[in-house]
Amino acid sequence: MVEITNKLVDDLAHLSRLTFNEEEKEAIKSDLKEMISFVEKLNEVDTSNVEPLLHITPHQNILRDDVIEGSITREEALKNVPNTDGEYILVPKVIKK
Repeated sequence: MVEITNKLVDDLAHLSRLTFNEEEKEAIKSDLKEMISFVEKLNEVDTSNVEPLLHITPHQNILRDDVIEGSITREEALKNVPNTDGEYILVPKVIKK
């Protein structure tokens, strides 16, 4: 079993750009131990006669033809928009130069 130490928690915190106080570290150590023991239980399962699963279904790349269908008018599209110039939807600027 993997040993869960404060150094391991600190390394994980550093990689995830998080900070934890001592109480949180203890809770995380406990949670990690539970998760690892759960995953290690999978080692008890006999998988010797199980074929590797590459895809959930036997189907791959099922594509459909694009079909042009009806659409709504510009007036209908702008009917419930909070801010418009009559032709386009106006939104707040989010990218600053």
